[in-house]
Amino acid sequence: MRKSLIFMMAVLMCMPMFAGSKSKAKKDTEHFRYEIECAGNGTQGTYLIKVWSYSKNKNVATDQCKKNAVHGVIFKGFTGGNGCVAQRPLVQRAGAEMEYKEYFDLFFSDKGEYYKYVSVTSAPTEIVKVGKEYKVGMIVAVQKDELRRALEQAGIIRGLNSGF
Repeated sequence: MRKSLIFMMAVLMCMPMFAGSKSKAKKDTEHFRYEIECAGNGTQGTYLIKVWSYSKNKNVATDQCKKNAVHGVIFKGFTGGNGCVAQRPLVQRAGAEMEYKEYFDLFFSDKGEYYKYVSVTSAPTEIVKVGKEYKVGMIVAVQKDELRRALEQAGIIRGLNSGF
């Protein structure tokens, strides 16, 4: 009985250490901070994107690349090059991210709905130490047509056939 009580106390004392590391990763990626550009032509209905994410932990930055790529397609768009034409963001209305904050908080939560619209096409292509952080670059595919459809169904953007 006494041994199990001591073991239980040790586990409870260690829990903040594990919780702290998870919240630290969340803090590193709380504000979307990334760079995005076209990496080439994807298959019909997809964008092939190179995205760089920043974090003090290179594994966290690697995980964030997928989330950042989808965020970039929705809110930033990206420049042309590499045989691609520049693309405007799917959501072009200023303040839409804050207006639909509840939706996007859930959408971009860990393993949230965003995960359905992105796939990794390669391992990280670049890992660079920048000061105290890592800058991780990787190429991902974003299913833009499906993503657009989901945003239309949620009422965030208007359909392409809805007129001007």
